[in-house]
Amino acid sequence: MTDDISVAFETPEIRAKATQTAEPLDRISVRDYTKEVEIGAFQAERGTMQRIRFNVVLEVGCSDGAQTDDVDLILSYDTITEAIEDHLANERLNLLETLAERIAESILEHPLAQKIFVRIEKLDRIPGTLGVEIVRSKSGDAAQIDGAGVQVNPLVVFLPNEILHGGQLTEWLDAVAAHDLPAIICMEPALEQSPITDVSLVNRRLGLLSIEQNAWVLAAKDDRCFVVGTRTELDWAMKNGQLSVWAPSKIVLDAVDKPKAAASQPLALAQWFAKAFSADHISVLQGFDNVQTSKRLQVVKTPSEL
Repeated sequence: MTDDISVAFETPEIRAKATQTAEPLDRISVRDYTKEVEIGAFQAERGTMQRIRFNVVLEVGCSDGAQTDDVDLILSYDTITEAIEDHLANERLNLLETLAERIAESILEHPLAQKIFVRIEKLDRIPGTLGVEIVRSKSGDAAQIDGAGVQVNPLVVFLPNEILHGGQLTEWLDAVAAHDLPAIICMEPALEQSPITDVSLVNRRLGLLSIEQNAWVLAAKDDRCFVVGTRTELDWAMKNGQLSVWAPSKIVLDAVDKPKAAASQPLALAQWFAKAFSADHISVLQGFDNVQTSKRLQVVKTPSEL
């Protein structure tokens, strides 16, 4: 038991060796890579930067890089650091576990990567450190995952209250559902006035919840519509042709590059969302007042124009 505990708190390199049962593979590592980020599930961790430290050991298959001294034939250390940077920049996360899983998954996509040890620690929460460590191996079935590695550009549709509560809703949804691209519908806030407080963060949350209230109203009106609120849900929905209605709270509040638009500016918020999901434009259904058109914004007057 003593040996088990000793190994458990050792460096990832020693942990990797201790769990090796066959002929060892070559390993590359990045140690003590420290970043200052906003992360955490507790309210006290929102709006606050804290240091987190990464230790990654990657077992790799053989290549001719060492014999030929050719950097293009090896798996570079940059593969590890770039994966860390990309996932930190992508969105604000609550859990170190989620961050570790995403880093491991993206690195294991490299043809030479075989097995990865990822340890992430928070350095500022307690007098010591706290963290998570995962070990993942490349799955032989990874390429069979439905839609894996496919970039999908959605049709983003802005559906105003006039259509939500009007007589042409079904006709519009028929047109949206029949489109070649997977669709994500963005809503206005509910007609009912949201409570107003003296705290801006609270007002922002209440405004976003008002939009989500309308999303659920739409889902109740038509069972083809599914309310989705996370990037994972939306990615799956786009790859599988689901008609999605965006619930914005989590993506907006967890975004690294947060939108300047408030919930009271739902079209601007939808434009930010469309850009984040690589949509070519937004289709604004007829009925929304004071629409400003642009290269990335398409005003649709009839369902046949979708």
